[in-house]
Amino acid sequence: MLEKIVAKTEERLIEAKREKPLEDLKNEVLKMEISHNFPFKEALNDPEIAIIAEVKRASPSKGMIAEDFDYVAIAQEYESAGASAISVLTEPYFFKGSNRYLKEISQNVSIPLLRKDFVIDEYMIWEAKLLGASCILLIVSILDIVQLKKYLDLAHELGLSAIVETHDGDEIRTAMNVGAEIIGVNNRNLKDFTVDIENSINLRRCVSDNIIFISESGIKTKEDVTKLKENNVDAVLIGETLMKSDDKKSLISELKNG
Repeated sequence: MLEKIVAKTEERLIEAKREKPLEDLKNEVLKMEISHNFPFKEALNDPEIAIIAEVKRASPSKGMIAEDFDYVAIAQEYESAGASAISVLTEPYFFKGSNRYLKEISQNVSIPLLRKDFVIDEYMIWEAKLLGASCILLIVSILDIVQLKKYLDLAHELGLSAIVETHDGDEIRTAMNVGAEIIGVNNRNLKDFTVDIENSINLRRCVSDNIIFISESGIKTKEDVTKLKENNVDAVLIGETLMKSDDKKSLISELKNG
């Protein structure tokens, strides 16, 4: 599945570059005010545990999650509920996301946004900045170490944070070697889609305390969040559980405060 997503992303890039060449995109971004306050990273410094709430219409493993998808209203509800940051899916084929979702959400909330997409080219980092993101996602399993370092440095130059996503100890070592300041552990096995939050707990000891540690996927209950917090996890990224809730505000309060 990962290979299919990357292949589709490559197709999207060809079309995007045709519509707006990289140099034109860079010129637009460089007209923006670029600060290096890194609001996404700062938002994760929560004395409890930071909640990254995801605006997510569908996933490859679950199919359509939200037929009724008022993405701006969902993001505003997350913000009012006390979410630390919001993750917005922009991958259109497998997650039914859109760049439009990110752009419009950025215009209607004040908390920082993660562009949740499979970054495989510097073009997508410049694009994320233009769309209003404060953070991008770099996945160790689809990038070599040269790409990781290059993309991480570019993100930081543009005032963007980057979650460097890992699945095992070897990938964590790679993430730390390129200077990752935020490391995410995906609890979902991308080969068979099984999920186990123990993956984050087991790998937490591999990450230095000065690096922000995020647990991703399979987090459903306040007991899950409490367990992760007790094991020094700094933040959790929650998508499906929140998207399926009829009262997202109450659920975020319950998850965050127990």
